[in-house]
Amino acid sequence: MANNNAAVADPRDRDKSKRISALKELWPFLKPYKLMILAAFLALTLTAAVSLILPLAVRRVVDTFSSGNTLILDQYFIAAIGIAGLLSIGTALRYALVTRLGERVVTDIRKAVFSRVIHLSPQFYEKIMTGEVLSRITTDTTVILSVIGSSISVALRNVFILFGGMILMLLTSLKLTSLVFLIVPAIIIPILVLGRRLRTLSRENQDWIAASSGNASEALMAVQTVQAFSHENLTKKSFNRVAETSFSSAKKRITTRAFLTVIVIFLVFSGVVGVLWVGARDVRNEIMSVGMLVQFVIYSIMVAGAVAALSEIWSELQRAAGATERLIELLNIEDTVNDPIKAVSPPKKWTGEIVFSDVTFAYPSRTQDAILSTVSLTVKPGETVALVGPSGAGKSTFIQLLQRFYDPDKGAIFLDGIDIKTMNRLEFRKSIALVPQDPVIFATTVMDNIRFGNPVATDAEIFEAARSAAAHDFVCELPQGYETYVGERGVMLSGGQKQRIAIARAILRDAPVLLLDEATSALDAENERLVQNAFDHLSKGRTTIVVAHRLATVKKADRIIVLDKGKIVAQGNHDKLIREKGLYAHLASLQFTHGMT
Repeated sequence: MANNNAAVADPRDRDKSKRISALKELWPFLKPYKLMILAAFLALTLTAAVSLILPLAVRRVVDTFSSGNTLILDQYFIAAIGIAGLLSIGTALRYALVTRLGERVVTDIRKAVFSRVIHLSPQFYEKIMTGEVLSRITTDTTVILSVIGSSISVALRNVFILFGGMILMLLTSLKLTSLVFLIVPAIIIPILVLGRRLRTLSRENQDWIAASSGNASEALMAVQTVQAFSHENLTKKSFNRVAETSFSSAKKRITTRAFLTVIVIFLVFSGVVGVLWVGARDVRNEIMSVGMLVQFVIYSIMVAGAVAALSEIWSELQRAAGATERLIELLNIEDTVNDPIKAVSPPKKWTGEIVFSDVTFAYPSRTQDAILSTVSLTVKPGETVALVGPSGAGKSTFIQLLQRFYDPDKGAIFLDGIDIKTMNRLEFRKSIALVPQDPVIFATTVMDNIRFGNPVATDAEIFEAARSAAAHDFVCELPQGYETYVGERGVMLSGGQKQRIAIARAILRDAPVLLLDEATSALDAENERLVQNAFDHLSKGRTTIVVAHRLATVKKADRIIVLDKGKIVAQGNHDKLIREKGLYAHLASLQFTHGMT
């Protein structure tokens, strides 16, 4: 839980004392591309070396002016052109390699993070907004792309130029180089002090960007509800407040970085001017040649430029370190629901027997309120069981626990005599088909939405499933029939149409266990009758658990389980429970207003 909380805490409360060393967490993603890294490093070394050679050629050219030897002068110019050619080729090669490396590594990171979060149990999403997860996958990886595909190679090149230039400055003039070294501490100190502040602000800025993304995602996913309640202005104000806070955080980061840049550039170039003044006097006193001074000046400018570039790149690296930490947090999340290391193999053919043995459960976000309390229930293979009870009694929780979205706090759940905690979730869930109360429709075609139940199903099987779910006729009336694009979350379809597509999807799955969570709640009377007939046919030979309030669904169940406050308070068929005049009879009198005796 500690790790999970760390990942979802308010941006203002998160630990801001993160270090640049967080970038080492990228190594597992870089390691597979060692040859590409080596090639990029060699190209980078070539360009840095060639850059350091150029001032030597310039010195020769300047000193040759006075000799009058035209042939030597021509040779130096030709050599300079050759060096420029090497520099251009090396730079292009370095750019191509590091950019490709950055794109490849970031793609791998995105795939790894998405692969991780798609398997996380619903508990994770109780405490984090989906938009924030998406921000980490997109915004944070873009920051890392910028660093791997550009900043790191530029930083290394400038490091080579910095140290190589200093060595060549020493060889050119020990006196002038000593003066330069006196300036270095004055430059390093503000970089270290302000750099720490930048690291904090960068992390905070990324957190607020993620928060604004989450806020926007939540509002847009519920845009019809927002508009129905005339909540647009309040929603805009809420988003604007988060966005402005994000901007204020970015403004602090930009101001600090700009202040750092001013200090560093001023100190660097003031030092260069001072060194030039001393050098000019040495030339006048014939202590050094003009070519030597020009060479030293070029090296000092290169070194100064390298220091200035590194000061800017440092803040980029800090920002990337913050982004890396946020992504690694997702990769290292400890889920409460995990597959066993040595999973028990599922049976070759499921019978569909379900057993809840002394199950007690409370949702992690409400641990003080037990939704189920010491519940035991056995559902025989092929039996249809209806779960009824007031809201909050634990009906839908049964379905969630059976699919192992959560694990019971106490007790165990068995499928065909095997504890579901001992099996691989992907394997045992293949034996279950679900029709939820709020059907999920993907932004693709009707055909693909139904095929979601069985990716290898043929078109003919999809058509048959749609007919069984009373969906075929309305689908054929759509503009492109089964190839009609239904929009995000199925916005082009009515509630009943979405429900029937979800039912067709479950029928296509052809699983031995069928879970119906208010599956006919959005249907009119005629379509409910058609779908109910399909369910009657579909449930034959299958274990079916129904969460429903509709009389037609409940009356046909082999057994009705009445839940209240997390306990089973009664069970039996419809007629038996009505005669007992208990909670079921009371609920029936309120909800099933017709046909009751």
